[in-house]
Amino acid sequence: MTQVHGNTATNAAAPEERNSLGRLIGAGLILVSLVLLALGAFLGPYRYATSTPGKLTVQTCTIDYKYRSSTSSSSRKRTKTRWCYGTFTAADGSAKDLNAELKSDALYPRGHVIEARKSGDTSYQQDHGWVGAIAVGCAWWFAALVPLAIGLFFTATGFAFGGPSDVHRAGRATSRGLLRTIYVLTAVGVIGFAISLLVLFFA
Repeated sequence: MTQVHGNTATNAAAPEERNSLGRLIGAGLILVSLVLLALGAFLGPYRYATSTPGKLTVQTCTIDYKYRSSTSSSSRKRTKTRWCYGTFTAADGSAKDLNAELKSDALYPRGHVIEARKSGDTSYQQDHGWVGAIAVGCAWWFAALVPLAIGLFFTATGFAFGGPSDVHRAGRATSRGLLRTIYVLTAVGVIGFAISLLVLFFA
């Protein structure tokens, strides 16, 4: 009798442990979404507002090739990044850097002038205006909606990858309102992220 009682107590405690783990995972995902929101504000509007506008006169432009493994272990995918080097001069005359470099959207000839912004001691970026800055922020903000939606699901249901029984239990614990919220957040996040990237590409 004692042995049977011990097994029953252990089996009853297992779902509670999974619930706690699921809620912990959910809280972590919600925290990740908050971090992404903060990064969007910092890398988008804030950095643009606090950077120094100016112009970079091109001396030379190059392409930096990098290789990374693809899905096949025997093949590698090549990526390329365009860089332009030259002299940056702030619009208000407060800064001048003879050895400035920035990631460019094209290879420009010597003497070409690029609208740029200085966001650090040696950090420069092309100036895409407020539209580009807001698009960068929105890309991070919309991306944050996906872990937020998943985190809400984990937190509300305690789902913790516990197998078919855990899936069934989480399904019963999910209300229609919660499920609709998760679907909406995920859809808005994916679609908004894609639109933000398109706006940034054409800005």
